[in-house]
Amino acid sequence: MTVDADPTVEPAVWRDRRKPLWPLALLVPALPFVGFALWRAGGGAWAWWLTPAVVFGLIPVVDLLLGDDRQNPPEEAVPRLAADGYYRWLTYLYLPAQYAAVVLCCAVWARDSLSVAGAAGLVATVGVVDGIAINTAHELGHKRERMERWLSKVALAPAAYGHFYVEHNRGHHVRVATPEDPASSRLGESFWAFWPRTVLGGLRSAWRLETSRFRIRGRSPWTHRNDVLNALAITLALYAALTVLFGPVVLPFLALQAVVGFSLLEAVNYLEHYGLARQRTAAGRYEKVDPRHSWNSDRTVTNVFLFQLQRHSDHHANPLRRYQTLRSFDTSPQLPAGYATMVVVALVPPLWRRVMDHRVLAHYGGDAGLANTRPRR
Repeated sequence: MTVDADPTVEPAVWRDRRKPLWPLALLVPALPFVGFALWRAGGGAWAWWLTPAVVFGLIPVVDLLLGDDRQNPPEEAVPRLAADGYYRWLTYLYLPAQYAAVVLCCAVWARDSLSVAGAAGLVATVGVVDGIAINTAHELGHKRERMERWLSKVALAPAAYGHFYVEHNRGHHVRVATPEDPASSRLGESFWAFWPRTVLGGLRSAWRLETSRFRIRGRSPWTHRNDVLNALAITLALYAALTVLFGPVVLPFLALQAVVGFSLLEAVNYLEHYGLARQRTAAGRYEKVDPRHSWNSDRTVTNVFLFQLQRHSDHHANPLRRYQTLRSFDTSPQLPAGYATMVVVALVPPLWRRVMDHRVLAHYGGDAGLANTRPRR
């Protein structure tokens, strides 16, 4: 059951009250430039910690103060809303801002002597920008338009995670909330145990999915049409260009920020389906994906910054819906806070389990046997 739209407003005149706020999603790739200005003005190494401080400090506080927005658009208004190019261009604009931030920070790394604190902050800054860019890639990669699918790979390139384009769409969305899915975390599994399982498992799965696509047609997978290989080629071309511009000294920086970036993605994956499970039907197959199989959050600010990724239940039930049309469901299990807060909680396993394990059990009426549980637990 969805949360009802405002019954007093006619669908023909319904307006998205958050429309002026969506450009705030572009604030994240702009923050490195603010940090750079503060650093040049004498702010010291700590100026490079501005981006993670805003994302994981300020945004959770504002999220808590403003609370939830559970309004859904009327279904009759969805076609008009989905066709509005304003929302689409905001996702496109993230990419040049992202790449400009990467170039700026590569220049600082190569040409300036940074302290350990400053270097770590620089890595964290670009890692956060590129990690959140994977969310933009996620939005673009689900669409039918060919250009948007290619832009998804471009957004994934700085974090060197192009295989996500294949694994997420054709692997995760098929196997979500089952033990077979490397991107669905299990009840009792810490983030630190989940990380190697999802990183390595996702890469293996993407390669298997893509090679089988070619071999089933009797063709070699070693072609530019292989989406794992052509996404990797974009990353290699980007890294090669940055090396030519700034020298080999940027390669360790690029590797470190990539790990931070895709680890941020996997932290989000960790919290999105923790402990949730699709049950087997009488025919032995998994039940259809529905809003019960993803954790949801209607926190206003984080949804604006993440192109409404937190309405993850509707996304999995209807992956082609554009972010501005995603709905909140009463049947979806709810996170106690937005993603910016929950990512930090996930990094501390005892705290995470204290916050989340009883919620998983409550979702299944106390029956842990219905949850997706860590083996041997």
